[in-house]
This record gives sequence, C-alpha cells and structure tokens, in this order.
Amino acid sequence: MKHAYLIMAHHEPEVLQLLLEALDDKRNDVFIHFDRKCEAVPAIRMKKARAFILGERIDVRWGHRSQIDVELLLFERAYKKQEYRYYHLLSGVDMPIKSQDYIHCFFEEHSGKEFIGFTQGDTEVEITRKVRRYHLFSTEFRLPKGLRAFFVKGVRKAFLELQTCFGIKRYADIEFKKGTNWVSVSSEFVALVLSQKEKIQKMYVRSFCADEIFIQTICWNSCFRECVYDLLDSRNSSKRMIQWVNNEIVDWKMDDVRFLLDSPGLFARKFSKNNIDVAKAILQGIQVKEESYDG
Repeated sequence: MKHAYLIMAHHEPEVLQLLLEALDDKRNDVFIHFDRKCEAVPAIRMKKARAFILGERIDVRWGHRSQIDVELLLFERAYKKQEYRYYHLLSGVDMPIKSQDYIHCFFEEHSGKEFIGFTQGDTEVEITRKVRRYHLFSTEFRLPKGLRAFFVKGVRKAFLELQTCFGIKRYADIEFKKGTNWVSVSSEFVALVLSQKEKIQKMYVRSFCADEIFIQTICWNSCFRECVYDLLDSRNSSKRMIQWVNNEIVDWKMDDVRFLLDSPGLFARKFSKNNIDVAKAILQGIQVKEESYDG
C-alpha cells in the first residue's frame, strides 16, 4: 500500500526540491502546503510520485494554532484522496536519510505501530503554561524587537501570572502529553485525529506551541498508546534525527552526513540552502545505499 508524505513548506525551495527528489517513488504520494507568506510557489518536479499542492494556504505563525490547522488540513486532504498505509509529516527543510526501499520495508515490518515521539520526564509545568493557560496575542509570539514586542510580551506575561494567581487551569481533567510534531502514523490513527478535528481546533485556541502536544495527547488517551513504537525514547519512536543546541534546532553540517546515514533514524531536520551541499550529500548517500540494497 502507498505512503503519503505531508510537507509543510514556507521557504528554502532549494532544499524542498532535494527532498522531493528523495521521495520520488511510485509508491508515494506527496501533499504540499505552502505558507501563505510564501510569495512565489516553486515549480514541483516529480517523475514517479504524484504531487498535490494544496490550494488552501494558511498564514502559519510560530507557536500559534495555525500550525495545527495546517497539519489537520494535510491529514484531511491525503485521507480523503485515498487510504495510505502511513502518513509522514515533514517540513520543507527535512530529508529522508534512508532509501525509499528501506523505508517501505521498515514500515511493512512494523505495520500497525505508530511512530510518535513522547518527551520524557515531568512536563506538567511546561504543558500547563502552554495549553492550560490562555495566551494573549497568540499570533505574535515572534515579533521584531521594538516597542510593540515589548508591550505584547509584557501584557502576555502579566496575564499568565494573573491566571496563576487565580488558579485558572483549562482542561484539568485531560492528561496532556508532548513531543515532536513530526510523526509517521497509520491510516487508522489519522481517522481518529480527523474525527476530533473540531474539538482540537476549539481546545487549542490561545495556546502556545500546541502542535507539539495535540497528537501525543490524542494518542495517549486512546488505544493507540499501546501501538507506539517506543514510549521511552522520543527520537527512536519518531525516527527523526533533530539536533538541538540551547533549545534551538540547528542545521546539520557536512561532518554529520555519515552519522545521519548510519543512524537508526529515517528522517532528519533541518537543512539549509546556506549548506545545500549537506542535503545533496544526503541524497547521494541514500541513492548509493539504495543501489547496494537492490544488489
């Protein structure tokens, strides 16, 4: 059965084209959402896979519920198109680090598992701040330095402190979980997510970075918790290689290429046009491995 790749793209068309080249396989369909802020949609060139560019374009704001809206839109468009064995959520600056033969064989071998990463440790304080409190100016979490940024940040902080004083805690009866929003999930799990679409959109109004919470929370509070690939290791469970430095995701470098190709991960983020040779080396590396696999 075919796989669906769901791509959230907003810049770096050079990296996106390499990503599409790596996914260009007749066993794949690719669905792409371009952020409304993207002035020019690049030409999409694929020879074997089918590519679908979503006509509805959302203005995605960092930390805002619009991130969730795009993910739901991609899941919905793909699910309505046809049934896929797995749905892989990627950004436009990701790359697969294994060949398509390897990836399809891996998911066939582990069919029925959900590849969702769960953050370990006590996350309740963070979750309370992000989704149990109301956040003002939720479309403006990232503003250029200046008077408005100073005002917005100050008012938002004061309002959060006021809610703490009055014990305001939304959805106290729900056990929230968090992790990376980049997942690979089954058709059955996508059906569950879409059945809760309206509830999700209502629940996460005026939240902060809830795209890292809503999928994990749905999974945890359902029978799919038993199907998670690895509940104890977020990186292994999501099969995503993501490099964090001081709470920021940083680009992979040329020195990391061999590490990534030899890792147990299936996908990696992020790559940049400023180091486009890294993404090219990844593409070349998985093509070499695919030839070895075929042999």
